[in-house]
Amino acid sequence: MKYYLIVGEASGDLHASHLMQALRRHDAEAQFRFYGGDQMLAAGGTMVKHYRDLAYMGFVPVLLHLPTILKNMRRAKRDILEWQPDALILVDYPGFNLSIAKHVKKHTQIPVYYYIAPKIWAWKEYRIKNIKRDVDELFSILPFEVAFFEGKHHYPIHYVGNPTADEVREFKGKLADAPPPSASPFDDGGKPVLALLCGSRRQEIKENLPTMLLAAEEHANDYQLVIAGAPSIDAEYYKQFTKGHRVQVVFDQTYALLSKAHAALVTSGTATLETALFGVPQVVCYRTPMPRFFSWLRKRLLKVKYISLVNLIADREVVSELVAVGFTVDSLKEELKQLLPADSPQRQKMLQGYAEVERRLGAERAPENAARLMIRLLSGHAPL
Repeated sequence: MKYYLIVGEASGDLHASHLMQALRRHDAEAQFRFYGGDQMLAAGGTMVKHYRDLAYMGFVPVLLHLPTILKNMRRAKRDILEWQPDALILVDYPGFNLSIAKHVKKHTQIPVYYYIAPKIWAWKEYRIKNIKRDVDELFSILPFEVAFFEGKHHYPIHYVGNPTADEVREFKGKLADAPPPSASPFDDGGKPVLALLCGSRRQEIKENLPTMLLAAEEHANDYQLVIAGAPSIDAEYYKQFTKGHRVQVVFDQTYALLSKAHAALVTSGTATLETALFGVPQVVCYRTPMPRFFSWLRKRLLKVKYISLVNLIADREVVSELVAVGFTVDSLKEELKQLLPADSPQRQKMLQGYAEVERRLGAERAPENAARLMIRLLSGHAPL
């Protein structure tokens, strides 16, 4: 069968590549065409457009690049209709993907599957109307979404497990089986590692990294400060922020970094869950342009108490969240002081919370489950 996939960022590229591999295991004739990234390209198929040409974040960047975004959207709509896949698989990225779903649903009979549900439980809940109208099957990777979509909105979905949990388990398994490397970028006289995960987009890095560095710098004598470089950002971009700081940037080694880290400063997003699954105590931080305005807006628009996946899954505060006006050098320093001592009560309490998060996610393998379900549905069978 023919599958057309659309992702808009690095994490979607990773998750979609694993889904493609699973689809090929269950469908030997699988063909892929996609808006995606290098991981999906490695999985096989034809890339129409790289996600780096789509990944604009925030009102102003989106407005400035609106002609490019609309051009890419028109191209995707046209390309899908010309290729006539057996299924369209959308991965997160709702601003773009829901428009694609609407067009495809209006003009074709192609089934629209959504893998990694849009986070409308956080904001823009009105999009449920579009989802009900334009999405045939929705595949969730967060257990609390079942109650939201099925309980509140009476829209049946499939919870297939969490791909991030799958990927971390797989990495840990390989790490346990592999011999220790003779050299590592994190070996610096035996110093423990303080990891900085500052986002995957330029705007996120610009807003978060300077404050994170100022807060972490006082620990540079005792810790290695290591930034997890985003795959879509070139090394040169980081230099404007790291100049004058004792810090290194590593690329394509985020899991290796987290496996060595003693603690971490992490921007909100999938990275907070990855950090938790590696058992690394963290401070979640997120600065925005006009932080006071954002704080005011958050109280009125966001529908959830937390911004980190860790707290959302646990349904309580496991990790501290320093957001907008709460994200300052002093507040970060204070949180780090509470977490860095190996025997601190705050550190032990957080690790206990992580165990609860992992239990709630379960042990299901998301790509395999989703692939089996999609093929079964396309074959005309009801899901098991």
